[in-house]
Amino acid sequence: MLNPVKGFLVEYALAIPPLVLAFEFNPQGLSRSRSVTLTLGNTPATRGGYDFTLPTETARVAQGVAVEPESFDVEILLDATDRMNEDDALARSLGIQPELDTLRSMVEPKTQGPGGLQVLASLGQVGTRAFQRAQSASVLLFVWGQHVLPVFLKGIEVAESAHLPDLTPYRATVKLSLQVIEGNNPFYEVEKVRQTVGAALNTGRTVASALGGLF
Repeated sequence: MLNPVKGFLVEYALAIPPLVLAFEFNPQGLSRSRSVTLTLGNTPATRGGYDFTLPTETARVAQGVAVEPESFDVEILLDATDRMNEDDALARSLGIQPELDTLRSMVEPKTQGPGGLQVLASLGQVGTRAFQRAQSASVLLFVWGQHVLPVFLKGIEVAESAHLPDLTPYRATVKLSLQVIEGNNPFYEVEKVRQTVGAALNTGRTVASALGGLF
């Protein structure tokens, strides 16, 4: 039997404790979205853009465009059943509670201490309002397959489906809401190169297929 595909969330920081979550990942449980906002200027709304004929004219069809960061909704499975059957002491006593605590720690704001170490803002007693000036969101690396994307974890939804006798959960489906951090960082730059290469390969294959059908 094939082992389930693993995905990872890794906090990219000097943190105490370092936060890492491994999970079984089903590609059918991921949805991606990206949107753009177009600036059409004085173009009549019913026409949807300036007139154009040649490819060199298409840059003025819309006067500007703002691209929203790509976002993900991911459903992951956290399940301690196998570890419990293997007599893992931590799983038998705490189920998946450590994994859920890791996710909660990832989504909570952080504050930076001496030496650049980051800790939960709630431990630093820096204030009662979330994300004050001294606080920041965790930068996480979302790792699955060939992708390593820097993201913010914007929300988590947990649906617990099985519990130990003391009501500690040992199986749950978790929905993660992630926003990609786009810009000048090494992880996103590698992803853009991968995307450009993939698009070029697809174009080459499509052209080759079309030319092959002509002869």
